[in-house]
Amino acid sequence: MLILALLVILAIAGTDQLIKYWIVQNFELYQEKDFLKIGSLDIMHLHYIENTGSAFSSFAGQTVFLLIVTAIGIGACTYVLMHHGKKNKLLFWSLVMILGGAVGNMIDRIFRNGAVVDYLDLKLFNFAIFNFADCFVCIGTALLMIYILFFSEDKTKKQENPEHDKT
Repeated sequence: MLILALLVILAIAGTDQLIKYWIVQNFELYQEKDFLKIGSLDIMHLHYIENTGSAFSSFAGQTVFLLIVTAIGIGACTYVLMHHGKKNKLLFWSLVMILGGAVGNMIDRIFRNGAVVDYLDLKLFNFAIFNFADCFVCIGTALLMIYILFFSEDKTKKQENPEHDKT
């Protein structure tokens, strides 16, 4: 199971890096091109930027801090995956997705002077420009929250033994 996790994490991070490489090779910084349109509905553009911050450019320029936080997060997710990942498929896949995305973005921070290449720009509504790795971190985190809220051992034990809460 851990070999599968490692392969998927490497596939996510590798695909992320390949897409970012293609963007950097084929776009000028800040260049934007139509990407996804349905009729006159403009859904998404490819828009190459370099983000030195975290989500929504928070902590911009705080490279060391972001690397430390990412490393701690990767370590925590790896620990939980190795010690508890076999217990539940939802937990397993959520952690694998988070790790794959985190590794992809951490590679950027290390080798691009603290910047992460972002390129997916939603035009349906005003939203931050993001990348493939960000998608996996967000979806994995949402799945992890679902696991914690509805399927974690503490939650299922309380549902099985409601008398436990009355003491």
